[in-house]
Amino acid sequence: MASLVEPPPFQSSGELPVISPERANDIDQKHARVTQFLKENRLAALLLQRPANLAWFTSGADFTRQGSSETTASLFLMPEARVVLTSNVESGQLFEGTLAGHGFQLKERPWHEPHSVLVDDVCRGRQVGSDTGCGRTTDISAKLLDLRLPLNSLECERLRELGLHVAHAVEATARNFEHGITEAEIAAQLAHRLLKHNVLPERIQVCADGISNRFRHWTPSSDPVERFCTLSVIGRREGLCAGVTRTVCFGDIPDELASAYQIALMTQATGMFFSQAGWPMSETWKRVARIYEKFGHTEEWEFADQAEVIGYQPCEVRVTPNSDFVLQAGMPMFWHPSVGSANVGDTMLIGPNGLEVLTPTEQWPMSKVDVKGAPILRPDILQRTI
Repeated sequence: MASLVEPPPFQSSGELPVISPERANDIDQKHARVTQFLKENRLAALLLQRPANLAWFTSGADFTRQGSSETTASLFLMPEARVVLTSNVESGQLFEGTLAGHGFQLKERPWHEPHSVLVDDVCRGRQVGSDTGCGRTTDISAKLLDLRLPLNSLECERLRELGLHVAHAVEATARNFEHGITEAEIAAQLAHRLLKHNVLPERIQVCADGISNRFRHWTPSSDPVERFCTLSVIGRREGLCAGVTRTVCFGDIPDELASAYQIALMTQATGMFFSQAGWPMSETWKRVARIYEKFGHTEEWEFADQAEVIGYQPCEVRVTPNSDFVLQAGMPMFWHPSVGSANVGDTMLIGPNGLEVLTPTEQWPMSKVDVKGAPILRPDILQRTI
């Protein structure tokens, strides 16, 4: 469906966009799926305005200003056309860069006119569904999850590469930060390592010396790291997200932390092992809850979220005790259970015949956990000397 367009005449040969056949095919396939979606829902067009949906349809384009929640354009999709709605300030970068040669049309207004004027103009007289419910459009955002998930082969390969970079950034930071610096300084080092590889830090947590026992979602502060520290991040690139968590300790590991960490590892390994295609989340949850009960932490899961299906959003679907959401092959999950001040976290991909860890370790101690007779290697606590 996509047609190659001639680049603007003022571009030099060095400025010509390189068009990926895989990405062009991905956009065409997604347009075909949207066309079928419109038919099934008796809609004339689909208006996309949220970053996750914009990135999904365009096969990884970023419509935000360096990771902010503010988008620079909207997409207006019909069976016969895919139209970018934006201002004259943003159109050049979009059409000479990330969208060049991929069959998108442009409808723009001057920057000083409200974007809503442009949106209202194209929606007028049409039955339009949208992911925001703006104007007179019908909010169909909940139905778009079935378009974003499960991931296709191109998206899975991108997520594998992202997982490597995110895990490397966390582990390299944990191995190298100086004892006594603050949580905020560690977060800055971690963000730097991510941005070097065009990975936007969607979320960063640095928890020093057990603060996460009180506050499971902690914002990095000016407190220094004295004994141990947990680093957790969700990074985003080409629209997709991957998360990872690692813990480092200076000197001997406190007994309480070591004990809690082993329970968290067992809980995580169980959740990952039983995240199987065709299973409702509630069945996976039952296995996880049994681990908490077995080790005398029956209510621990109530203190923080345990896992979610991750993808074009940091949380596509939250794992909850009574969820009837059915897992499928091609769905990535971020399992990050916590016990007291101990927290573990890795991103995995559900396969047709088992799990694939997307955030593997490099130079990191490992611990073997047996689940139903299957050995699963999980990251342990890294010990460093002062």
